This record gives sequence, C-alpha cells and structure tokens, in this order.
Amino acid sequence: MSIPRFERTPLRLAALISGRGRALENLIQRSEAGTLNARVVLVMAPSTRTPGLQVAEKRGIPIRIVSAGDYAPLIVEEQIARFSDAVFAACQQAQVDLLVLAGFVGRIRVPPSFAYRVISTHPALTPAFSDPHLFGLQVYEAVVAYGVKITGCTVHFVDDHPHLGPVIFQQPVEVREHDTVTSLEARVFALECDLLPEAINLLAANRLVADGRRVRILPPPGAS
Repeated sequence: MSIPRFERTPLRLAALISGRGRALENLIQRSEAGTLNARVVLVMAPSTRTPGLQVAEKRGIPIRIVSAGDYAPLIVEEQIARFSDAVFAACQQAQVDLLVLAGFVGRIRVPPSFAYRVISTHPALTPAFSDPHLFGLQVYEAVVAYGVKITGCTVHFVDDHPHLGPVIFQQPVEVREHDTVTSLEARVFALECDLLPEAINLLAANRLVADGRRVRILPPPGAS
C-alpha cells in the first residue's frame, strides 16, 4: 500500500486530542500564518471536558465528541474497533484528507481507506520507549528513570500499534544530567512543534513515498 497522492491544498485536517490542545494550537497558528499548507476542519475529543476543545471553540472549528468509553461493556479490542469506526466516519463526513493525533492518549484502528492518512508524534526515538500503554508524561518518566543520554521526537504514520508506524522524521534531544520530566518535555515538545507541521507540508506537496516500512522524502520539484 502506498502513500496517497493529495490533489487539493490546503489539506483538510482533523485533529484527535485528549489534553490541553497545545499541538492543535500550534497547527492552527501555523495555518493562520500561512506556513502550514493545511487547515483544521474538525476537532475530536473523548469528552466535552477536554481542555483543548477551547482552542477549537475560539476559532469556530467544528467539534465532535467520540469516546471509547461509550462502548465500555464490550471487550477492549471491540471498544477500540467501535471507537475507530466512529472517528473515521466523522472524518469521512467532514471530507478530511489527513487525521492528526495531536496529543491523543489511546489506541485507534486505522481502516485501509485511511492507510498513510493518519500521523502522530511520539516523545521518544521509536522503537525505544514505545510500550503501547505509554503515553505523554509517562514516556518522559520512563526516559528519565532509565537514565538514557539521548531521547527525542518521532513523527510517524499510525497503524494498529499506537507508536510504531512507519517513521517520517526522528530528531534526537540530549537528556541532561539535571533534567526533570518537565524540563525534558519542554524541549521535546518544542521540536515536535516544528517536525509535525513539516511532515504535513511534505504530504501536501506529495513528497513522501513509502518503500515497505521506509519513508523517503522526494526532492522538491525542479531540484537537481
């Protein structure tokens, strides 16, 4: 299966969030500034109490509440399947080109129609610290506790494992001797704020191709 070719820009983005919406805010600001060749047309969250929804409300971006908890009587895998069906149905309805997991905590099952059309970030250099149950600050806690000297940020396509889809970008971040979870998170998140929009711009320009698990970046048109 290959990375789809996008025929229209700016890309229509949906963002799935779980927390404060900082990554969402970054994407919206870059879109408004004209440095992101995409615009957010839908924001999804598991609860009306999700703080990041305020970011969407301020801009009048449509919101959809979709929660795996709505399917709690079912076994976990069936919950994930039903939740995923609801997410991608909303994406189809909004004519979304790309779904961004912008600080989303949880698992999602990507249907064939959205293969290579879902991207996320992970606050470590995958496959390191990529336990499927580790998200957000838990990853930084694991990094600091383990005592590694280098961590970083990964931008990747999403498949059925929340963190181990094909890698688009990875950049390292030094773990300093006196780092705390808070200080390390600040530096990694700053890197994420650059790498995630860059990956979206490459997709919008149709400059990413997949060779198995390897993702290659094509030169810009006209480059020698």
